[in-house]
Amino acid sequence: MAEFPQFRLDDRWISSLRGEKNKVDPEKPYACLVEKERTASGEIEDVTTVFLTNRECPFHCLMCDLWKNTLDYRVAPGMIPHQITWALNHLPPAKHIKLYNSGNFFDGKAIPEQDHAEIAQMLAGFETVTVECHPKLINEKCLNFKDDLKPDLHMAIGLETVHPDILPKLNKGMDLNDFERSIRFLNRNNIPSRAFVLLRPPFMTESEGIKWAKRSIDYAFYLGVECCVVIPTRAGNGALDWLQTNEYFSHPAISSLESVLEYGIQLNTGRVFADLWDIELFSSCKRCIHKRKSRLQQMNLQQKILPSIECDCDLSKSE
Repeated sequence: MAEFPQFRLDDRWISSLRGEKNKVDPEKPYACLVEKERTASGEIEDVTTVFLTNRECPFHCLMCDLWKNTLDYRVAPGMIPHQITWALNHLPPAKHIKLYNSGNFFDGKAIPEQDHAEIAQMLAGFETVTVECHPKLINEKCLNFKDDLKPDLHMAIGLETVHPDILPKLNKGMDLNDFERSIRFLNRNNIPSRAFVLLRPPFMTESEGIKWAKRSIDYAFYLGVECCVVIPTRAGNGALDWLQTNEYFSHPAISSLESVLEYGIQLNTGRVFADLWDIELFSSCKRCIHKRKSRLQQMNLQQKILPSIECDCDLSKSE
């Protein structure tokens, strides 16, 4: 793996490598679905996820591709509740809901603060509500929204990696002190949190990717995070494609994801999930990918290490 580039990986450079955004409708979420998830209570239950359409996140993280489904302006007041209503009318009922907005729920330039009370009222029938937010935007606004909610509020936060040199390179606008402050704030106010952990971000070899993903899980649980989601880093946002072409980045192998998930589950400290979006990107073997995906799905649900899939393929990535 090549050394760090000598130029700054900043907002301007990252944005210059982007392609076109997808066309999205401010009156509808750009996606919504219901899927099974093992909840904090240990039950396997239906969870609704609504991917809200709104303004692009002000943070330009090196690895992020969520900007593809965002607008260049803030939606009008009332539009986010309208999107949620649309989603709930098109989905079967569920006990839990996640509201993901490709950015930060408590960014007033993304989701109008005056909509919070109406959103809370709409969600009264759920048991839990999970929203996502940057650590620097976790503050008293979270508590105000929590007070309006009948369901329990959960927070999803991007930790990414605890690697001291690579985290600053991700242009995330945060450090570990920011993450720790946000988790301790949430813990004091009885708001459970889940952390997103990257598997093999740029500038890591395969073995380093595994090592630092495990360390990141350890750190998150040490602070009191309730759940970790391991996300294999993938190209497709422009910046990572450039880094991949110039040998600063390679996709992790599915075997590495298996290893990190197994590690997290055996800790028996909190829930650990493997993100399976585009999982086929991380395997070179068509003979076993479906079995491996199914195994990861079941491990996500059962939180148990299941027997390995035997295949004569070589799924490892070169160092």
